[in-house]
Amino acid sequence: MIDNIKYIISYQYNPYKNLALEEYLLKNVLDNQCIFYLWQNEKTVVIGKNQNPWKECKIEALTEDGGNLVRRLSGGGAVFHDLGNLNFTFLVRKENYDLEKQLQVILKAVRNLGIPAEKSGRNDITVDGRKFSGNAFYSDGINNYHHGTILINVDMSMLSHYLNVARAKLESKGVNSVRSRVVNLGEYRLDLDIDLMKKELIKAFGQVYGLTPELLDDKSLSLKKIDKLEDKFSSWEWKYGRKLEFSDAYEERFPWGNIEIQYLVDKGIIKDCVAYSDALNIEFFERLGSSLIGCRYAAQDIINAINDIAVNEETEIIRRNIIGMIKEYQQ
Repeated sequence: MIDNIKYIISYQYNPYKNLALEEYLLKNVLDNQCIFYLWQNEKTVVIGKNQNPWKECKIEALTEDGGNLVRRLSGGGAVFHDLGNLNFTFLVRKENYDLEKQLQVILKAVRNLGIPAEKSGRNDITVDGRKFSGNAFYSDGINNYHHGTILINVDMSMLSHYLNVARAKLESKGVNSVRSRVVNLGEYRLDLDIDLMKKELIKAFGQVYGLTPELLDDKSLSLKKIDKLEDKFSSWEWKYGRKLEFSDAYEERFPWGNIEIQYLVDKGIIKDCVAYSDALNIEFFERLGSSLIGCRYAAQDIINAINDIAVNEETEIIRRNIIGMIKEYQQ
């Protein structure tokens, strides 16, 4: 039974730090406690635990723009976060997990602002049939969390700019995102901002649980443990190297002929690669395929490997064209 409710607000926008704190809170929530965590990420694509990052996100474009790719613990689809979005997490012991009650906090806060929010299905909260909050869930067997987004003033153009790169030739065993019609709550209340939303959420948290929310003391947190979790979330292995095998193919026609490069990727590493072409220079294409095996499936790593192939004047043109193709496909 919950008789102690705490809230904590993150005031920095680093997604790796925020997810690290979320997992730390999950591991340290008390038996009779519910922790309500509010946080924001700046220019971040967050993918579900079992998703293929290359299928869900335009990785190179995001990176070049100073954004971050993050893989969370929970399942579900890819989402874009900017500072017009507020994230929330409920953290409780498994026996105290109550999804309906937790969703009621969000619904009550938004309705108290005069916006007619409704629960839709299991994962979404909507206004007029348009989603402003998507939710996902995780359990480590002892403790559970339920987290989600609240779109207040998100730059909607960035959703299509960074999300959902769908190439017909990319085949993956990962989970695909399902795109829904979305809306900012700012369309329904023009004076709504992040600070006002935070206040209403904390107030609704107390009203729904019938208790007084208390601020969680930052001094009680172990910064050393949080830093270690941050290292995990920001690592290549966590973001790209999960055991997810997929195949991809790049194909284009140039004046010298057609080129198709087929990859088999596992844990973010090219496990097998073959280059097909009707060009007359066959040796270059044989070396091309073998040179990429063992390479990280990232544009710059692939380009570096191609640049290491010895070429003559004729094949230098071919190499430049292929590097241009790699950049285009990885955008």
